[in-house]
Amino acid sequence: MKALVFHRPKKVTLDNVPDPVIERNNDIILKVTSTAICGSDLHIYNGLIPQVRPMIMGHEFMGVVEEVGKDIKHLKRGDRVVVPFPIACGQCYFCEHQLSPHCENSNSNYGPEGGLLREKGAALFGYTDLYGGYSGGQAEYVRVPYANFGPRKIDNSLSDDQVLFLTDIFPTGWSAIDWADLKGGETVAVFGCGPVGVMAMKAAWIKGAKRVIGIDHLNYRMEVAQKSAKAEVINFKEHDPTEIIREMTGGRGADVVVDAVGMEADRTLFDKAAQFVHLEAGTLNALKMAVRAVRRGGVVSVVGVYGTTYDNFPWGQIFDKGLRLVGGQAPVHKYIDELLGLVRDKKVFLDDIISHRLPLDKISEAYHIFNNKEDNCMKVVLKPHG
Repeated sequence: MKALVFHRPKKVTLDNVPDPVIERNNDIILKVTSTAICGSDLHIYNGLIPQVRPMIMGHEFMGVVEEVGKDIKHLKRGDRVVVPFPIACGQCYFCEHQLSPHCENSNSNYGPEGGLLREKGAALFGYTDLYGGYSGGQAEYVRVPYANFGPRKIDNSLSDDQVLFLTDIFPTGWSAIDWADLKGGETVAVFGCGPVGVMAMKAAWIKGAKRVIGIDHLNYRMEVAQKSAKAEVINFKEHDPTEIIREMTGGRGADVVVDAVGMEADRTLFDKAAQFVHLEAGTLNALKMAVRAVRRGGVVSVVGVYGTTYDNFPWGQIFDKGLRLVGGQAPVHKYIDELLGLVRDKKVFLDDIISHRLPLDKISEAYHIFNNKEDNCMKVVLKPHG
């Protein structure tokens, strides 16, 4: 089959690789009908999260069941399914407590420490050997383990484009807002008007926000946030977002601030030099802006990825402001059924952020466009089979 293979930072190619096979009785083989490039994939592509050996990438995918292991109970050949990006067993302590990104059984590199290179959480599709070394779904076919727990059936009334983002970015944006425990009437500010940020904005409205503000510096992304998520927007290159947000909120700051950017935030040459000295991947700039922009006693919700420890972490400011700081990988399995219902009932639309639809053989070019934010690229969806 054909699959997108990571070889080294900035080098990904569409290669011919062996077809996946059933390895365990609770596996399925999926014929991938749609897959997407995620901002998190760029952390591998740009070398911020290390990977040495070649690896098939991709954790946002869906498709049609091609083969089933003998222990599969609810799926059969021909079923359409969407697949959560964390790989979770469904039976361990964390899965039973709806914390699928911390599954104890899916990752051979698992551990309670959560260290830089050792003892990570649950396995993730196509996300380095640190997270289990599983092949991802930017391919014609993919093996899906623990398939009695993860995949959700999709009926033919819904298109791939309508539901594909239930794999990751909508549950991730939803997590950011759900963790903040909105009561209704809050001002929510989201740093980053990329795909996850826009999904967080959509979730904020559904959860009862009174005002939603998006912060970015790319005009086309801010336009998507305005059109798709009905957000007010601030260009942080032109205005200090903290001051503008305080002006909007009686001098206090936003009730909830979401960091949907993570370690690949915009940074200066000085920042890059300092991070090299301290052996840090990326920067804390987005988180620091979020801490400044939130009101005292507010919530900072972090769904942008951070891969290392960081010096100059603003703990004193967090403590003095009495903030609640929460973050992590989204527990997709916890939310996916509820979110599928929202899509089915047309209470939310997810496909209006797609900027590019391409065949799989254009995926190397798609990575370049997406990484460099060329051609107003917001979200790329690829079709391995037609």
